[in-house]
Amino acid sequence: MSKILTGGCCCGEVSFQVTDNFKRFFFCHCEQCRKLSGTAHAANLFTSPDAIEWLKGEHNITRFNYPNRALSRAFCKTCGSALPFESQDSSYLLVPAGSLNEEPSKELDAQIFCEEQTEWHKNGLNGKKLIGFGRD
Repeated sequence: MSKILTGGCCCGEVSFQVTDNFKRFFFCHCEQCRKLSGTAHAANLFTSPDAIEWLKGEHNITRFNYPNRALSRAFCKTCGSALPFESQDSSYLLVPAGSLNEEPSKELDAQIFCEEQTEWHKNGLNGKKLIGFGRD
């Protein structure tokens, strides 16, 4: 039996639970995923659309479908946090890994579109000093 993971947005308006039965886990470095996520890469888990139960705030979700592409993004209307959404063809549920409150059991399958990875990200991974900002 798969465990249940919880997740939600930063402001707490939206929450969900999802079955920890992910089929794929990718870090995507493509330009569109960088723009949609605002980060060096998107970190997305893929599962079946019926794996999610919205606990609170589903009405507070906005969706953007990237023009002429199968890319989308769902986010909280209040705080902008990335949230899970069904693919445009409804074949899978995409769950931003950062939206989860617990660690998924699925390990990373691959980093994709690495040829589009930014130089600033590569430089940041190559031995730069890590500074911890603890939560004391």
